[in-house]
Amino acid sequence: MEVTDVRIRKVAAEGKMKAIVSVTFDNEFVVHDIKIIEGQNGLFIAMPSRKMGEGDFRDIAHPINSDTRTKIQEAIFTEYEKVNEESEEEAVETISQASEA
Repeated sequence: MEVTDVRIRKVAAEGKMKAIVSVTFDNEFVVHDIKIIEGQNGLFIAMPSRKMGEGDFRDIAHPINSDTRTKIQEAIFTEYEKVNEESEEEAVETISQASEA
């Protein structure tokens, strides 16, 4: 199983939730609503979940072993960093254009 596409759908500069992601596997299966969250020890991914009766959350879809979780997480963080770098470059461009005017 290979991660064939990662789409960052929403990026937030503030707050603990940094982005919402969709991941495609083998160009055949997609999982939506994976969240990138800023925790006490850095960024981590939270799989899509549903609120249960007692207020607990239960994952709807999740990797079965840590190797698969690591593979998914690395693919997500690689794309997230790329999107963040592009956003920062655009912000610097906008600021320099505004100062030239």
